[in-house]
Amino acid sequence: MGILHDDVVIIREAEKEGETTVITVNCPDKTGLGCDLCRIILFFGLSIVRGDVSTDGKWCYIVFWVAGKQRTRWSLLKKRLIEACPSCSSASGISYYRSELQSPKPSDVFLLKFCCHDRKGLLHDITEVLSELELIIHKVKISTTPDGKVVDLFFITDTRELLHTKKRRDDTIEQLSVILGDPSITVDIELVGPEITACSQSSSFLPSAITEDIYDLELPGSLQSGTSTSDSVSIAIDNSLSPAHTLVQIICQDHKGLLYDIMRTLKDYNIQISYGRFSTKPRGKCELDLFIVQADGKKIVDPSKQKSLSSRLRIELLRPFRVTVVSRGPDTELLVANPAELSGKGRPLVFYDITLALKMLGPSIFSAEVGRHVIGDREWEVYRILLDEGEGLSVPRNKIEKGVWKMLMGWVSSTRTSPDVTYMNITGSIMSHQHMANPESVH
Repeated sequence: MGILHDDVVIIREAEKEGETTVITVNCPDKTGLGCDLCRIILFFGLSIVRGDVSTDGKWCYIVFWVAGKQRTRWSLLKKRLIEACPSCSSASGISYYRSELQSPKPSDVFLLKFCCHDRKGLLHDITEVLSELELIIHKVKISTTPDGKVVDLFFITDTRELLHTKKRRDDTIEQLSVILGDPSITVDIELVGPEITACSQSSSFLPSAITEDIYDLELPGSLQSGTSTSDSVSIAIDNSLSPAHTLVQIICQDHKGLLYDIMRTLKDYNIQISYGRFSTKPRGKCELDLFIVQADGKKIVDPSKQKSLSSRLRIELLRPFRVTVVSRGPDTELLVANPAELSGKGRPLVFYDITLALKMLGPSIFSAEVGRHVIGDREWEVYRILLDEGEGLSVPRNKIEKGVWKMLMGWVSSTRTSPDVTYMNITGSIMSHQHMANPESVH
């Protein structure tokens, strides 16, 4: 018997406020499927509070309990999750993998450019619209002119693969015009070739503050909160409890995208999960039991491979991001870096969270740049934000650093109130972080 297309992903929405929504995935298996599903769930702004994974190597059954935004478009989420699942034959009853021999055609890259008057929160409002429209930001170049206007260039791809149509472009321009509310705005969207994308490459030079920080396991003292030290992560690898699998047991502090970070690491190592269980505990603690095998279906018995996997997991759990604020001549620059998947995919909503944190904290953005850099043996997405100090930087640099870090980790409340109260929310949680919350930038 096969499985109906609509039954590949089943979503049972929460009936009451405070309850979780249950997402069930039942499809052929592939290495990295858990990572792909977790990435989509993270893109939709949802938090996974519990998870179960079971597979025989050919077919998998996955259940996620998720919490998050009330405005979640569940039908669209279901569609995206189904698209990530390997196809199967419902006629013969034999499941098979979608052919990976031919690489999928890369998505067309479009250049979104606009010019309008600057204002507080502008960049975040634009990022929020693009996120809602499922337009993925790959590169960004933003500058402010002396007369108070902004010229913004976004290199984007369309998850829906419709931006080549007039209707999709018109809808995007209309929604941006509505949110910006500037009658003098000019917006244009055009398909660009690889030569244009190449010309837009970000600066190859990176301050040593960020490149050296890549290799540090411990958080800088300015970011430590008492829960972010190496002692807060426990990783045990055991081969004695299962004749066919290596057991990885993890206890750590929860953060936004935690399960994605773990699944991404296992995908990059080409490791498959045969059975796994994830749950959150009181005081933000998480526990995971993962029974895994290598690509050849065997245990991980080589001590050097065990040590390498354990070290990489520890780094990803402690420091999924690198955040630092540096002096750039007379100016102040915020730098944020996070590793990209080996597949080339980046982490969702990072720019969204950065701009939201700055919107809540208060400093304006003079220019911004997003690009890819190879540091060591890995490719990193690096976000460079030059802060506007025209009237003096009223927010201390260490508070900017902490505020952005907490927002990215999901440890900040984004209550929409007056600026003073919002500032207290974000800085207050910095000083006494005990909870996780959901986020919500400035030009």
